[in-house]
Amino acid sequence: MSAASQEASPAGATRPVRRRERATASARSLLLTLLGEFALPRHQPVWTATVVDALGVLGVEEKAARQALARTSSEALLVPERLGRRTRWSLTDGGTCLLEEGTDRIYGFLRHRQDWDGQWLVLAVTVPETHRQLRHRLRTRLTWARLGSPAPGLWVVPDAKRVDDVAEIVSDLGIEQNAFSWVGPYAGIGDEDAVISAAWSLDSVAEAYGEFIMTFGRRSARRQEQAFVAQVELVQSWRRFPFLDPALPTQLLPADWPGIRAAEVFHRQHARWHEGAQAYWDVLSADAEGRA
Repeated sequence: MSAASQEASPAGATRPVRRRERATASARSLLLTLLGEFALPRHQPVWTATVVDALGVLGVEEKAARQALARTSSEALLVPERLGRRTRWSLTDGGTCLLEEGTDRIYGFLRHRQDWDGQWLVLAVTVPETHRQLRHRLRTRLTWARLGSPAPGLWVVPDAKRVDDVAEIVSDLGIEQNAFSWVGPYAGIGDEDAVISAAWSLDSVAEAYGEFIMTFGRRSARRQEQAFVAQVELVQSWRRFPFLDPALPTQLLPADWPGIRAAEVFHRQHARWHEGAQAYWDVLSADAEGRA
């Protein structure tokens, strides 16, 4: 018996459970990428064996793959259909909507540069610390809408057109009485760059972009299986950037900002690997279809 398995502390006792939880979460995330890349465009059910084999190529164990399917089904994103001893899975309307929205966000992110009119949207909102869940939901949704918080209770974004999105968030959370907002240009008081630095961790985003470019910029994939793995890992890595990067106007970014270059790498490599990756998925699907 290893020393780790002999540990009697609570932390030691929970480590295997936490590892399993991380593995399941990772498998589910990869599953959503697979569904978005391969199942969504085909509008066809997917056999369990196809998913298990595909995730297996990506290093996910069969048990974790099946748990990811079950969890995604429990979230009403997939619906199972039994055919004898076998099961195939179809996207629900909700699952289709989720993946379509994700696809639009992933592939549209940083695709086109937009002119900035110099207008900022500023939101002031207070939620008592005792309402932790509400505070978390507010922060998550405002961050997803690309707002940043330079000070407690204050949120900003250099995009006045997001006012409807922000109003919807505030309304959905029922905090209209605790919020007010305004739109306008920077008035010249204080340091605009300091506000940006306080609102967003651009250094860490730039570092992540640099790692993405290093990982995928010169990666090659000659065989279909290699193209499949490369494409899934490419999308899996890229899909986090719409959440990390507020996509600020060029005027507010450093001259050497790596975001646009990273986007070019993503679209170039995805196009390069697309045909081979799709063909390999078809191989996995045909193999699953032919099994007794």
